[in-house]
Amino acid sequence: MPKINGNEIRPGITVEHDGGLWAAVKVSHVKPGKGGAFAQVELKNLRDGRKLNERFRSEDKVEQVRLETKDQQFLYETDGMLVFMDSETFEQTELPADLLGDRRPFLQDGMTASVEYYGEEALSVQLPQKVICKVVETEPVQKGQTSANSFKPAILDNGVRIMVPPFVGQDEDIVVHTELMEYSERA
Repeated sequence: MPKINGNEIRPGITVEHDGGLWAAVKVSHVKPGKGGAFAQVELKNLRDGRKLNERFRSEDKVEQVRLETKDQQFLYETDGMLVFMDSETFEQTELPADLLGDRRPFLQDGMTASVEYYGEEALSVQLPQKVICKVVETEPVQKGQTSANSFKPAILDNGVRIMVPPFVGQDEDIVVHTELMEYSERA
């Protein structure tokens, strides 16, 4: 694994630090009036989700870790485990459902997700950026109402509550942004 200087850490880079795998979330470079410059880095543990704020000077060396990303198809969920299948080798992998957190309801049968691996260990699951969901419950459409900064609550077919524009009606398909968990457009 390549070693990089502390001032080369950027958001999104994965490093090995204190015996764990950490992803850099936020990085700010500080040049105090007295002493040497350093990078103030907010790290997130990829295994347990802990956060850590750490200072790295430019002469500090850290191990940069390369993660392998594989597109895998979601098959089913059993006992809190999500079963994915590698589309090339047809090998099945079980991952804990809590890897997805509050985005879990957006995972649909047959959906292809990107799974990040460190060796044989699966660390994270990335859903497609946008998914199509059906609105199962919302207020009726108001005639003549525009979409100018007014939203109304809606419940989707997966049980998630989001805010939608007033022109969106019940039983309508919409596109939802999975990272932001908000309405994107009509399907």
